[in-house]
Amino acid sequence: MKVMTKRVLLGMLTPSSNTVLEPITSAIVVELPNVSAHFGRFRVTEISLREQALAQFDNAPLLEAAQLLADAQVDVIAWNGTSAGWLGFEADVRLCQEITAATGIPATTSVLALAEILRNRQITQLGLVTPYLGEVQERIIANFAREGFDCIAEQHLDLSVNFDFSEVTPKKITSMIYRTAAERPQAIVTFCTNLRAAPLVDELEQALSIPIYDTISAVVWKSLKIAGVDPTPVKGWGRLFTES
Repeated sequence: MKVMTKRVLLGMLTPSSNTVLEPITSAIVVELPNVSAHFGRFRVTEISLREQALAQFDNAPLLEAAQLLADAQVDVIAWNGTSAGWLGFEADVRLCQEITAATGIPATTSVLALAEILRNRQITQLGLVTPYLGEVQERIIANFAREGFDCIAEQHLDLSVNFDFSEVTPKKITSMIYRTAAERPQAIVTFCTNLRAAPLVDELEQALSIPIYDTISAVVWKSLKIAGVDPTPVKGWGRLFTES
């Protein structure tokens, strides 16, 4: 009788208006045997520094969604979002601690995974590509600087409606990455989990000879690591996976 290999279940906390991270996450792991991604939503519709927009990221709804994911006995719970970019990286540290305390399941986030990737590769000067408002972008740049990462080039689109981020075309994203690459940062970060950047990374890295780290890809990479899965068989999604 054939013995079934244990499944690996990745739990992803998802902004309610996000239509990009679910199909991309599933596409990244599709070739990994017995690995699947599972999603829990909570309400997020606007990205700005307005009080009601910031309140969307209070930990209570995130923890409620995490506890529902825990019912599926996932191996890891990941906040697949970038709010710590403007709230401060310590917000995600606290969130992970609270998720694990509530569920007993290890936790990570897109922002903490990115920070780990940049540190491991000794990246200190980066380029930043986002769809966000200028004031949000400034906050993100300041928080990266506090963590030791100097943003020497940036592009943003001055959008605030979360759904609209998913409508940004690959052509526009590519143009933003090329303009950022002109300053020759050590790496480029595409920072938004509702931006269709991850599928562009492999080709653009080869064209520009600059590593590109996307927030969706980063949290998948870290989730696989936590779950004990070697990410190097993931092909076509950039050097993050193949050089792990």
